[in-house]
Amino acid sequence: MQSETGWSSAAFTMQKLFLVKVIAGAFLSGEPTIPEIVARLSRTLGKRWDWIHPLAQRYIKTIAGRTRPRRRDVVKFLLQDSGFKKAWSNHAHQLSIKQWLTEPQRMQPVSAAENWGIPVIESIGALAQWLELTPSELLWFSDLRGLGCRSDERRLRHYHYRILDKQYGNIRLIELPKPRLKQLQLQILAQILERIPPHPSVHGFVKRRSIKTFVAPHVGRPIVLRMDLREFFPSFRAARIQTLFRTIGYPEPVADLLGGICTNAVSRDVWKKPSPDVHPCRWSEARILYSKPHLPQGAPTSPALANLCGYRMDCRLAGLAKSVGAQYTRYADDLAFSGDKALEMRIERFATHVAAILIEEGFMVHYRKTRVMRQGVRQHLVGLVINHHVNTIRPDFDRLKATLTNCVRLGPESQNRNAHPHLRLHLEGRLGFVEMINPSKGKRLRAIFNQINWQ
Repeated sequence: MQSETGWSSAAFTMQKLFLVKVIAGAFLSGEPTIPEIVARLSRTLGKRWDWIHPLAQRYIKTIAGRTRPRRRDVVKFLLQDSGFKKAWSNHAHQLSIKQWLTEPQRMQPVSAAENWGIPVIESIGALAQWLELTPSELLWFSDLRGLGCRSDERRLRHYHYRILDKQYGNIRLIELPKPRLKQLQLQILAQILERIPPHPSVHGFVKRRSIKTFVAPHVGRPIVLRMDLREFFPSFRAARIQTLFRTIGYPEPVADLLGGICTNAVSRDVWKKPSPDVHPCRWSEARILYSKPHLPQGAPTSPALANLCGYRMDCRLAGLAKSVGAQYTRYADDLAFSGDKALEMRIERFATHVAAILIEEGFMVHYRKTRVMRQGVRQHLVGLVINHHVNTIRPDFDRLKATLTNCVRLGPESQNRNAHPHLRLHLEGRLGFVEMINPSKGKRLRAIFNQINWQ
């Protein structure tokens, strides 16, 4: 009796499926070249069958230009390959494992990653040693089985949580890793992620780039388009993060564990007390969204991983902008485009194309925050005015100046209406922002700040 795939029902016994999985290992170990695959598969089966070389050729053609495949992807390829099906039908009774391949999978970086200088980690044991953990501790911190989010014991969880209400009834969940996990994430950030160059259009959380470099290409342009992404960090699922680590060269077991350390699934009991300011449907949507492994907003690795995983999106948007002579930059979930008459004439269609690309790349567009700003109105991005030169928003500057002046006249505590535990540092941070954007205005505010009596 034949199945829909052409296999006899006997071909799907557990023993023969196990044989296919072992054969798949020959495609994953070592270098993914035809001679290497042929040699390993011949050693595994104890004979150089005439169908092995064509099978290796078809495999290399299938994975060309793609991310390093998982074992299950190779098994799927074998089960669907007509040549392998024919070989199985003709020689199934002769196929058996003659030699086990014991060497670990080696690093297989894409060509661009060869000069990044990332650490070579080719096994679970090597990863545990690199992170100074025992193998059991490594499995616990990566939590690939999601035990932490199903546990009622808060001490076993790796994150602290804080729910913030946003505009338009939305929710932001801050997920703060506990000290030991944060230390592991900082090591991954410093020794792996920061060695990978982000897209030139990305300015958020990148060294030597800032909101000033983000807005600089759009200053004084006739038209500016601003778009915003919804649920930016939760949009990056664990599978996407693990794929990134496989792309830069790590074997599947290592990539999965690195991805597990950098992602999180939130326990449902975090959402037990709904906020009265949030619609119940939004609350339920957030609970479902965060229950799946994702990039946590609050982990030190999340911004760098989001930038790297959005590389293809940035390439497509930069190409689209170039096609109409426009500029494109991104600061986390804030996207900015600017141009001249060529962009202005087709701005509506251009915005539609941008939204289509974002949806295709797995993101949600926050349409309420989309703005088309011409020279006749205030053009602003990330709290900065950019009509003629970069400047702070006037009402924000006036409020800060009034606060500092009242601190001089009435004392600092009279202005601490939000009960900031460190009011001086808070005001210094706001002052430093103004000094970075507009040094002359910042100098005037600094003179007022220096008159405050903090005793």
